[in-house]
Amino acid sequence: MTDTNQIDPSIPTIIIRPPKKWVPVDLRELWNYRELITTFTMRDVKLRYKQTGLGIAWAVLQPVLTMLIFSIIFGRLANLPSDGVPYPLFVLAALLPWTLFAEGLTRSTTSMVTNANIMTKVYFPRLIMPLSGIMSPVIDFAVCLVILFILMIYYNFVPTINIVFLPLFLLLALATSLGVGLWLSALNVRYRDFQYTVPFLIQIWLFASPVVYASSLIPEPLRVWYGLNPMAGVIDGFRWALLGTGAPSAMVLVSVGMVLVLLVSGMFYFRRMEQFYADIV
Repeated sequence: MTDTNQIDPSIPTIIIRPPKKWVPVDLRELWNYRELITTFTMRDVKLRYKQTGLGIAWAVLQPVLTMLIFSIIFGRLANLPSDGVPYPLFVLAALLPWTLFAEGLTRSTTSMVTNANIMTKVYFPRLIMPLSGIMSPVIDFAVCLVILFILMIYYNFVPTINIVFLPLFLLLALATSLGVGLWLSALNVRYRDFQYTVPFLIQIWLFASPVVYASSLIPEPLRVWYGLNPMAGVIDGFRWALLGTGAPSAMVLVSVGMVLVLLVSGMFYFRRMEQFYADIV
């Protein structure tokens, strides 16, 4: 008589153990699930433009129309200085990383709740969800970067050799979005009203960052403290890499440090709350 409860030794057994609390992220495990990250990212992109008349053109319209409005109000009427760069170029070079950050933050914040039905049925590293949330706007960023280059040609503006550092500031923008997104996505699982505060937070953060104005307008003694806003360093870095404006100062170093603090602390908090996600969501 065969014991029906006996486990077939030919079938591999997978044991899922709780993560080590002092390790914020298992890079090897994340790498093993890299295809799932790509799948979630492309799914977000497709869902965003599904059944839309203009499709990917929406990725261009948002920053371009915002650039036009800012150029009229702050460039023409308010006559704000732009570090010797045509104001449309000046503001669009800032809107690229800002839109990437804002879109990634919005999507990562709601990623855990949006994917609740998947999360409660299948195991995979939960970090994948906010990570895919910040990766999906990269496609929009690439399209808008082409528009910026076309605008630079229109103004006869040649990029400097500093452009080789652009990927570093792109990673810094993504890290900022991920760091804040990890905090908000974990908090949003327990307190759903956090997703409603994100648009207000982004609106306030926009004018607290040097998007429509140059960081050189900030008094020198306060500029280092201004770097506590991580997007200040990111935006200044983008303008320097693309347009050759003022070289990065100590403010950028402070912003980099702040990004690291947000990213590491966000990973630790996200990992600490990970064991409760399936029960709460």
